[in-house]
Amino acid sequence: MIELTANKAASLKSDLLSGLTVALALVPEAVAFAFVAGVEPLVGLYAAFMVGLITAAIGGRPGMISGATGALAVVMVSLVADHGVQYLFVAVVLMGIIQVLAGALKLGKFIRMVPHPVMLGFVNGLAIVIFLAQLGQFGVAGEAGWLNGTFLEGSVLDVAWIEGAGLYMLVGLVVLTMAIIHFLPKLTTAVPSSLAAIVVVSLLVFALGLDTRTVGDVADIAGGLPTFSIPVVPFNLETLWIILPYSLVLAAIGLIESLLTLRMVDEITETHGSSNRECIGQGVANIATGFFGGMGGCAMIGQSMINVNSGGRGRFSGISAALFLLVFILFASSLIEQIPIAALIGVMFIVVIGTFEWSSLRIMNKIPKGDAFVLVLVSVVTVLTDLAVAVITGVIVSALVFAWEHAKHIRVEKKEDHKGSTVYKVHGPLFFGSTTTFLEQFKPQQANKDVIIDFADSRVCDHSGLEAIDTLAERYLNSGKTLHLLHLSPDCRQLLRRAGNLVEVNVIEDPKYFVATNA
Repeated sequence: MIELTANKAASLKSDLLSGLTVALALVPEAVAFAFVAGVEPLVGLYAAFMVGLITAAIGGRPGMISGATGALAVVMVSLVADHGVQYLFVAVVLMGIIQVLAGALKLGKFIRMVPHPVMLGFVNGLAIVIFLAQLGQFGVAGEAGWLNGTFLEGSVLDVAWIEGAGLYMLVGLVVLTMAIIHFLPKLTTAVPSSLAAIVVVSLLVFALGLDTRTVGDVADIAGGLPTFSIPVVPFNLETLWIILPYSLVLAAIGLIESLLTLRMVDEITETHGSSNRECIGQGVANIATGFFGGMGGCAMIGQSMINVNSGGRGRFSGISAALFLLVFILFASSLIEQIPIAALIGVMFIVVIGTFEWSSLRIMNKIPKGDAFVLVLVSVVTVLTDLAVAVITGVIVSALVFAWEHAKHIRVEKKEDHKGSTVYKVHGPLFFGSTTTFLEQFKPQQANKDVIIDFADSRVCDHSGLEAIDTLAERYLNSGKTLHLLHLSPDCRQLLRRAGNLVEVNVIEDPKYFVATNA
């Protein structure tokens, strides 16, 4: 009994401290993403608070951190530029409704269809995006950063890089932060190493009076409590047609990033989250955020990694991170604004190192070439465009590679039985990718008068397979041959048109599967 209480107390402490660490790192990211979307910093901070709090409380993955993200911000920017921030708020509400419906319809389970190479590409691509986003902090203005293919201002070549002593100091503080995070756990785990690094570097800068950029140089984060308000837009069909395309894309990107992050945290913690509950949690959070002046959000892979690595595994870690962020906004903005940007850059660089799947580089020559291509493709597309495009592209390419490989597996054995009939025994799946190879292996002119095609070791997978059988039946009919089709499933026989009356039924051995077709 005592042990259970101790474990609970230790877990609560870990969640509290990891939540504080995450909240400190959330501030500059939320501000940066607000700039990308073209809205005020508080709009991003309110989103980080509202989405983080609600998803942590009711979502399907304890320990996962949600908030304003760059993947969503780059979609929002054109809506804000063309129609204003009020249209963004109502689009976020509709985005949340779509996500709740996705969860209610249990569509979250389809994340299982994302192949592992796509998952690796997603993780590697986001690690690169996080890394590139930090490079903008080495510019004089500190406002240029790479966020899912979009720079805040200009391109990486346009940034006026810090030079001389300023650059050396910034690099030195970043390296010091990373060193503390790396080596402190070898001495003690009482305090999250990321939090300790931020505190130590901040005190060092303050004590020595070092001239380096701080959070306050990026934005003023002081504000009040978020207040409820209905977006000021005309509630008519014209408004719906304006926001619907944005809401659909935002909902898709938000769910894809959240569910893939959920899978990653599942693997790290060796626990299991609920994908459908997470869809509902994300949706409810975004609905509330839209009514409280936030820009919406989804799961954040970088912050989730900070949380998990700092010992945050329970719901209280996400809740405490959101509450600490609110405290910063209300009461401690002047203190938080003194944190050196270098310390937060160092934390994010450690996140990059921990997020990138270095093992994927070692296995590139050991996995199938198609999987290796998909892994690299998804990584590149994630960096150049956005997560939704990358994942959808990866799934499509993986499916095409799968179809191409399995199309090679169909083969036909030809022989004659004791009655003089030509017998063809089909092996392998018959589907859209293998129909051409299937048809090429039959020569009606070279067959005897009586022909038997046995599908006992095959399976007709789709409508294309049925059409191939129909085409084959027509060829044999035109050649004046008698054709028998054995071991087809009942629904196959019902759907066949030309060959339907030629099917010889073997009730005992007929398979009981169903063909995936709407014919």
